Amino acid sequence: MPTPKLDAIDLKILDAIQRDGRITKLRLAETVGLSPTPCWMRLSRLEKAGVISGYHGKVAMRAVAPVATVLMEVTLANHRQADFDRFERVVRDTPEIVACWSVGGGVDYLVKVMARDIDAYQRLVDSLLEREIGIDRYFTYIVTKTVKEDTLLPVTEIVQGG
Repeated sequence: MPTPKLDAIDLKILDAIQRDGRITKLRLAETVGLSPTPCWMRLSRLEKAGVISGYHGKVAMRAVAPVATVLMEVTLANHRQADFDRFERVVRDTPEIVACWSVGGGVDYLVKVMARDIDAYQRLVDSLLEREIGIDRYFTYIVTKTVKEDTLLPVTEIVQGG
């Protein structure tokens, strides 16, 4: 599907719903300067075009339970498509892996893991290694402090170029 052309109103809608996914239709219309019906039509168009992929609540994990955030660099032993597919399938099915990026450079993947503690992280890694999903090497980086972890995407800055 082609990327829809986004105007200033569309960008305001995206900004508003990123800040408050539970915003009422009336409040959204007021925020972006439209009447409710045209605003709702634009929102529906953005959803249908796949620009809006969902609405989520952000959980403050540390308020729920202790958590260790770990970043992992992963290099696979082989680089056939089947090897990448097998690794990625397991990643998608592992709840503790909350993000994974295939990257260019000296490693194949960057992985973000959230576990109860470092022991739980290591048990997870051990289970991945036992499953023989193609991991040749991995490097672990323990997050000691979160400096910034924004869920707001810089849509306006990217679309408008700065």
